[in-house]
Amino acid sequence: MVDAGGVENITQLPLELPQMMAAAADGLGSIAIDTTQLNMSVTDPTAWATAMNNLGMVPVGLPGQQLVSDSICVPGFDPSLNMMTGIAPINPMIPGLGLVPPPPPTEVAVVKEIIHCKSCTLFPQNPNLPPPSTRERPPGCKTVFVGGLPENATEEIIQEVFEQCGDITAIRKSKKNFCHIRFAEEFMVDKAIYLSGYRMRLGSSTDKKDSGRLHVDFAQARDDFYEWECKQRMRAREERHRRKLEEDRLRPPSPPAIMHYSEHEAALLAEKLKDDSKFSEAITVLLSWIERGEVNRRSANQFYSMVQSANSHVRRLMNEKATHEQEMEEAKENFKNALTGILTQFEQIVAVFNASTRQKAWDHFSKAQRKNIDIWRKHSEELRNAQSEQLMGIRREEEMEMSDDENCDSPTKKMRVDESALAAQAYALKEENDSLRWQLDAYRNEVELLKQEKEQLFRTEENLTKDQQLQFLQQTMQGMQQQLLTIQEELNNKKSELEQAKEEQSHTQALLKVLQEQLKGTKELVETNGHSHEDSNEINVLTVALVNQDRENNIEKRSQGLKSEKEALLIGIISTFLHVHPFGANIEYLWSYMQQLDSKVVSLLNYIKEGGDFPL
Repeated sequence: MVDAGGVENITQLPLELPQMMAAAADGLGSIAIDTTQLNMSVTDPTAWATAMNNLGMVPVGLPGQQLVSDSICVPGFDPSLNMMTGIAPINPMIPGLGLVPPPPPTEVAVVKEIIHCKSCTLFPQNPNLPPPSTRERPPGCKTVFVGGLPENATEEIIQEVFEQCGDITAIRKSKKNFCHIRFAEEFMVDKAIYLSGYRMRLGSSTDKKDSGRLHVDFAQARDDFYEWECKQRMRAREERHRRKLEEDRLRPPSPPAIMHYSEHEAALLAEKLKDDSKFSEAITVLLSWIERGEVNRRSANQFYSMVQSANSHVRRLMNEKATHEQEMEEAKENFKNALTGILTQFEQIVAVFNASTRQKAWDHFSKAQRKNIDIWRKHSEELRNAQSEQLMGIRREEEMEMSDDENCDSPTKKMRVDESALAAQAYALKEENDSLRWQLDAYRNEVELLKQEKEQLFRTEENLTKDQQLQFLQQTMQGMQQQLLTIQEELNNKKSELEQAKEEQSHTQALLKVLQEQLKGTKELVETNGHSHEDSNEINVLTVALVNQDRENNIEKRSQGLKSEKEALLIGIISTFLHVHPFGANIEYLWSYMQQLDSKVVSLLNYIKEGGDFPL
């Protein structure tokens, strides 16, 4: 809105904007904006005034005082305040939180007026018409869509109009009478939305190409969303860092680290256990070592010495307890003496008040003085009675303690001395008993270890015997396998011999067939052609020779078979004879026995006698 000098007011506005923008940016820099809370309707006539009031600034062209005071708008708001104090982020657009005033009442209507620029004039829309609609505001929106521009509008004119709302970083104009404008800050978008609905006229022209109704709306740009996400991540990192610092600050200090057991550390710990000032620290280390299971046969004596040195502090602690009890008795005695002195002074004060109430002095006091003296006397008597009751209670307790001591203790001091001596002897015997018990446990541990070693040796011997048996069985298995291999080789040889004999038989049969065919052929030729008798004789001789050769071969084979049968028979007879005579026999006896057998055996023996080879 402008007054008579509207152009001058608009031109002076950019000079005042930077300071206000910086203050608003400081206030909005550290606030996490929620898109659900930014759905502020700007369709009503008071949208621009409400947005400017939220920022603590006077609306563009509106004369008058600022609607919100500086104390409410907090221009110097620190963006890191919520991170340091642990306060949750506050949305400045929410009314009633202190940073932003509540919106003005609906009955107060803001009237838009004409805005004059150098190159154009902006006329507001009819207030009776509905306000222009806008889409939902995207998070981190810095870009606006401007539609309805005049056809002859240039980027310079657009920049002249919208640079009043704030610093413009980019203008992307289209050929279809619309453009996108990106501002430097988010709050500048609210100022640009205020111009939605205005009719722009270039100069004083009435041409349609020089006029148009502006429609300004939120635009969704990737750059804006990326910057908003970066800010959100940065705030999340700051929040995590702040929480971590707070947790580290509130975390209780960790206990000191306990060193691992070693002989050197054990020696140092034994020295610390002897020192009264370092005993509490050393005893915790000793306890942790024992709980970890560091005690074994090698370190048992060392741990026993440390336990014994820890036990030596029992007498010291009992002496300290006795000294503290003595100090407490002395303090009780001092308290009783002080209470007695206070009670005597109370008695003197009460005596003074009683003397003042007597007739000699009482008549000379005024009525008010008598009243005060009477009040003081009653109060002092009450206090004296309370102190005397407390003192009597202390004395009763002492009498009861003395009676208990008389009933519990021996009637004479000699008995007390005897009891103390017996207690000392019992304590010494207890220590000796403990040491003997520790030694017995050590011996038991040694015996158990020896038993375990003996069992291990016995197990090793059993394992050795089992290994020897396994080796012997493996050797026997290997021998049996070799025997099987030799038998298989013999069987294969016999099979090969059998195959050779079959081949020879088949060969001879084939020769016989061939000869028979030749013989048939020759007979046919003789019958047909009438060959001489000599040719027939030659053929008969050839056939007889072949047949004789085959017979000789068969006879040799049979003789070899008989020879092998006789040898086998002889070997079997001799082996049975030796088996029957395990202690041996004379050759003549064996010869006479063999002569009594079958003639085959006798002929074989004669053959051997004549010079044949003995099969063995």
